[in-house]
Amino acid sequence: MARSRKYTKERTRDKGKKKRGTRKYGQAPMKYSHMGAHSCWYASGSFLLLLSAVWFAYSKHGQAAGFIGGFGILAMIFSAMGIRTGIKGMREREKRYIFCRLGIAANILILLGLIIIFIGGIRK
Repeated sequence: MARSRKYTKERTRDKGKKKRGTRKYGQAPMKYSHMGAHSCWYASGSFLLLLSAVWFAYSKHGQAAGFIGGFGILAMIFSAMGIRTGIKGMREREKRYIFCRLGIAANILILLGLIIIFIGGIRK
């Protein structure tokens, strides 16, 4: 009798503990894609370059076209690199792809916005 009681106490004690780093049925939790995080960083860098170009144009009253154009082209390069790294991140095996999707979407929106601004500037 004593042996079975001890066995049930140990089982009930261990039942409430949850092991760290495992999911149901012994599967390890999925990690986020590293390239997806890089894609989001490229999107934020591109957006900051765009904001700094707008701020610089406002502070110089539109008299620094070359400097602002350089910022715009650099932002376009960053967003193209972000799209590329987001696509690479989608190829990583057994990862979470939420940052890849967010980075690709943000970089596409920034790139389309910059292309629209450049086409509008050429037409005038």
